[in-house]
Amino acid sequence: MSRRRLLGASALAASGMFSLPLARAAEGWQPATLPQGQQRDIDSASTGQRYRIYVNIPSTPAPAGGHPVLYALDGNATFPALALMARSTASRSATTGRTAPVIVGIGYPSGQDFGGGRARDYTPPGGKDTPAGEGGADRFLDFIERELKPLVATLAPLDPARQALFGHSYGGLCTLHALFTRPGMFQAYLAASPSIWYGERLILAELEGFAKRVAALPAKPALMLSAGELEAFRARGAAPKDRAAIAAGRRMVGEAEDLATKLTASGSLARVEYHLLAKENHGTAMFPAMARGMEFFVG
Repeated sequence: MSRRRLLGASALAASGMFSLPLARAAEGWQPATLPQGQQRDIDSASTGQRYRIYVNIPSTPAPAGGHPVLYALDGNATFPALALMARSTASRSATTGRTAPVIVGIGYPSGQDFGGGRARDYTPPGGKDTPAGEGGADRFLDFIERELKPLVATLAPLDPARQALFGHSYGGLCTLHALFTRPGMFQAYLAASPSIWYGERLILAELEGFAKRVAALPAKPALMLSAGELEAFRARGAAPKDRAAIAAGRRMVGEAEDLATKLTASGSLARVEYHLLAKENHGTAMFPAMARGMEFFVG
């Protein structure tokens, strides 16, 4: 089995969310459960859509100011690994001094790892020739702020000054959109392999006025950007065609690097980190990006 297939299989196994064939289930197998995990489906008034929300609350006592919280997009895929990382952090907190966060995965009832309405919810509005059914990121962020955050706050004491958002690919694009347009919504923004290319790079236009929006906040937020080394297209021989040409034009690594450099130089943020993840492609980069993001957030 290749390294990347092994990574994917290991992540599913660790998640406790393997789905066994019905034939085997009839022999006594039961659906696996995730320790400390809970979920429910909720309907959003902001978007008119249904979401599957996953929550993992640390077993350790809440700090005086409440638990930090990490919200993760593509929750069907990201929640199991992040919940495991949070439990590992909690088990070592007495030694490391790190506080484990509450993990909130925002997914879809489809049950697919990636799917549901992510193209609708994670893409910013205003792009030229935006496809029908896309550009709903503002309504989605309204859902998180007005509906989801108050709901999660009923489950455990939370620290409103220690909250983060993680997203990968389109989710990374949504994370940047949240940072640039609502910088006070979270204190840490974790954008993995963000689709900066979307809509002719309209996300970069949102940098206009960003410094002024941040200056109005009591504290500057922080940003972690990452991309997989193998997301950088390297032409070999003839000019790239079809999908290779698209990959070359998107400049997944170059755009992330350029943005990190620009934001670092601007001084607008409390902290900017960029990670080029060795030997990772667009799909596999999500896993080390989550690990780096957890470390970035909990310190």
